[in-house]
Amino acid sequence: MLDEDLLRALAPQVLAVLVRRSGDLADAQDALQEALLAAATQWPVDGVPDNPHGWLVVVGQRRLVDGWRAQESRRRREELVAPSEVVPDPPSAHDDSLLLLFGCCHPALSPASAIALTLRSVGGLTTAEIARAFLVPEATMAQRLSRSRRTLRELDEPFRMPSADEYAGRLRAVLRVLYLMFNEGYASTSGLLVARTDLAVEALRLTRALQVSLPDDPEVAGLLALVLLTDARRAARTGPHGELVPLDSQDRSRWDAAMIAEGVALVEAALPRGAVGEYQLQAAIAAVHDEASSTDETDWPQLLALYGLLEGMTGNPMVTLNRAVAVAMVHGPAAGLAILDTLDGSLGGQHRLLAVRGHLLERLGDPVGAADLLLAASRRTTSAAERDYLLLQVSRLRHPSW
Repeated sequence: MLDEDLLRALAPQVLAVLVRRSGDLADAQDALQEALLAAATQWPVDGVPDNPHGWLVVVGQRRLVDGWRAQESRRRREELVAPSEVVPDPPSAHDDSLLLLFGCCHPALSPASAIALTLRSVGGLTTAEIARAFLVPEATMAQRLSRSRRTLRELDEPFRMPSADEYAGRLRAVLRVLYLMFNEGYASTSGLLVARTDLAVEALRLTRALQVSLPDDPEVAGLLALVLLTDARRAARTGPHGELVPLDSQDRSRWDAAMIAEGVALVEAALPRGAVGEYQLQAAIAAVHDEASSTDETDWPQLLALYGLLEGMTGNPMVTLNRAVAVAMVHGPAAGLAILDTLDGSLGGQHRLLAVRGHLLERLGDPVGAADLLLAASRRTTSAAERDYLLLQVSRLRHPSW
C-alpha cells in the first residue's frame, strides 16, 4: 500500500535538497518526479524503506546525474565541450527548504510571481489553488509560473541563501508564501477535506526554521505566532464525520493550550520591538480569539480596533470582510451589512462575501434572504466540506422544524 501522505510530506524537502545540489529548479523538479514515480512503483512491492527521505534523494540524484551525462554526451557530439561549472555550497542554512524558499523568491522575479512559484515548488499547491489565492484565471497563473521558471534558469546561482543585505528584499515574499501555504493547509480551498494537515505542518516547520534563522525579526515572530495560534484549533475544526465546525461552535477544550501559550508569548514579545507589521496584528487578533472562553466572551471591541489597524495597513478586502463581522458583533448586523456593501466591487461573487452577508441577514431576522445567499455561496465554493456546511445551514433556515 503506497503511503501518499508520506510522499506529499517529503516531496518539498527532497526537492529542496535536489535544487541545492543541481542549482536548477526545472531539473530538480524532473528528478523529483522520477523519484516519486519510482517510489510509487517499488514501495508497494518492497515496502517503505527505513529512510524514505534519503531513498528519494538518492533516486533523484541519480536522475540528475543521468541528465548531466546526457547533456555532456550531447555537447561532445556537438564539439562544444566546455568545463563544467561546480555549483558551490550555499552559506550555512538551517534547512534545505529555506534555500529553496529564498531562491524562488529571487529579486529577478516580481513579488507576485515569486510568491506563486514558491507556493508551487515548496508548498506543492496546484496551479488552480494558487490562481484562486491570487484571484486570477488558472491559465494566467500557468503562464506566470512558466515565465518564472524560465527567468530563474537564466540566472547564475539563483538558489543560494541570500546575504544579510539581501534578506530584507526577499523576506516579505517569503513570509507571504508561508502565510498562504499555511492558510491552504489549514482551510483547504478545494477537495473533500476541511484541511490538508501535511501542508499546514510543513508551513509550521518552515516558519519555525525561518524564526531560528532570524530570531530578532518581529514579523517572522509574528507569523510564527499566528500559525501557532491558528493551528492550535485544528483538532476542533472537524466533527466526528470530518465535517466542518465553525469557530463559534468549536469545543474549545480541544484547542492545544501549549501552542496557544507559545503563540501568545511570541506576539507579546514581538509587538514592543518597533513598527508593528501585518503578521503581528493578525497574531494579536488570533490571540484574542484563543484566549476567550466563548464567542460571546470574546473581546469584540478590541478585535474591531485591531482589524481597523490591519485594514489601514494592508487595504486587503478580505480584512474588511472580517472587520464587518467585528462591527456586527459590536454595533449590530445592520452596521456590518453596510460595510459589506462596499465590497461588492472587489469581492463581488466571492462565496465568502455571500456567506458572511447571509450570516448577518440571519442575525437581522431575515432567514429567507439568508438561506438564498448561503445557497448561492455553496454553489461557488470549491471546497466540498465548506459546501456541505453551507447546505446544512440552508436546510436549517428553510426547515427550522426538522
